[in-house]
Amino acid sequence: MKPILIALCCLFISVTCSAQSFLTKDGSVEFFSKVPLHSFSGESSSLNGRVSLEVGTVDFYIDLETLKTGIRKRDKDMRKVLGTKEFPFAEFVGTLETGFELLPGDSKPVRVSGTFSMHGNDRPIEVEGSLVYSAVGLELEAAWTIRLEDYDIEPPRLLIMKVDQEQKISIRAILLPE
Repeated sequence: MKPILIALCCLFISVTCSAQSFLTKDGSVEFFSKVPLHSFSGESSSLNGRVSLEVGTVDFYIDLETLKTGIRKRDKDMRKVLGTKEFPFAEFVGTLETGFELLPGDSKPVRVSGTFSMHGNDRPIEVEGSLVYSAVGLELEAAWTIRLEDYDIEPPRLLIMKVDQEQKISIRAILLPE
């Protein structure tokens, strides 16, 4: 009985360590925005994504309706500006830098080149972040900045105050083996 149990444990460990695709459905997204004399942020814990180490690809998306700033009126205005009825998702699809290898226990900075899509517009971007291949799975952190005008989004304004064109975005997720 012991040899069978040991063999099963070894098989489980080798399958877990060789997993090359990882998924999340509850990663987090945060954005940071400024207006003169004030700043605010919004967040969602509904980030969905997949990282394939085998082929070196990433794909993450968020339902923009899930973003919350803590003020209901501002959330409603934000959804209107983003046009979430017509364009409900933002998505990033990209490729990890060439020659990238991550083994269990590794922690590495990463650069991903890809396309960020929002409001019906696709733009090439590069994203820097970090990946940690832990016992739990793949731990991801990344951040980048977008300009609203690049996505045909007119920043809202109130009198002379206008939301800044630049929006800082960060994501965090623990991706489990697929």
